[in-house]
Amino acid sequence: MRKKMVAGNWKMNKNLQEGVALATELKQLVINPKCEVVIATPFIHLATIAQLLKDSPIALAAENCADKPAGAFTGEVSAEMVKSTGAQYCILGHSERRAYYHEDYDILREKVLLALQNQLKPIFCIGEVKEEREAGKQNQVVKAQLEGSVFNLTPEQFQNITLAYEPVWAIGTGLTATPQQAQEMHAYIRSLIQQKYGEQIAQDTTILYGGSCNAKNAAELFQNPDVDGGLIGGASLKAPDFLTIINAR
Repeated sequence: MRKKMVAGNWKMNKNLQEGVALATELKQLVINPKCEVVIATPFIHLATIAQLLKDSPIALAAENCADKPAGAFTGEVSAEMVKSTGAQYCILGHSERRAYYHEDYDILREKVLLALQNQLKPIFCIGEVKEEREAGKQNQVVKAQLEGSVFNLTPEQFQNITLAYEPVWAIGTGLTATPQQAQEMHAYIRSLIQQKYGEQIAQDTTILYGGSCNAKNAAELFQNPDVDGGLIGGASLKAPDFLTIINAR
């Protein structure tokens, strides 16, 4: 049985005090979830919130890590540093990192390997922009993103990867892939994993949907057989909304 998951990506929101308040509220609300619950916070929150969540079913993720292990890289945060805070997961390949910070396949491949070497479980994001969807190239784009950065892994390494399909045209726009569009893409992604790593690993891989998933549409999206949960942006910043999404899984 593959793991079901709801992960909240706070992005660059909440100062430390606000983040602690939100994590405290979530800790009180999330008691016996039916799925894995993860919150991804800014780097400066990680160590403090890791302590706060110690006796909680909520796991902690970083939103990124560096593509170098250590050294003279001012302002960067290594996978080893992330791990030392108590975080268990790391979001990599988010469309915002690809677009704004020009993270290409090579950079992401290094980040994934460093995360794995430091016992962090990557939540690896893939997905097409609006122009690619309109041109009917979404399958081609997603396949290239997988082949470029995670299909170099051994089967044992790949089993530590959670994938998140995020149609970029649906992130923060209010647009959402229809349940049918989400299912079609998730099934296609699973078929690519099957071709590369075999049926068992394909069936065991958790694939999340990200892209304006909220308290109103989560249940409908999560009913799809190949949608194993969600990577939630804005709706994860309000504890009651995030709880509704968790309960929808």
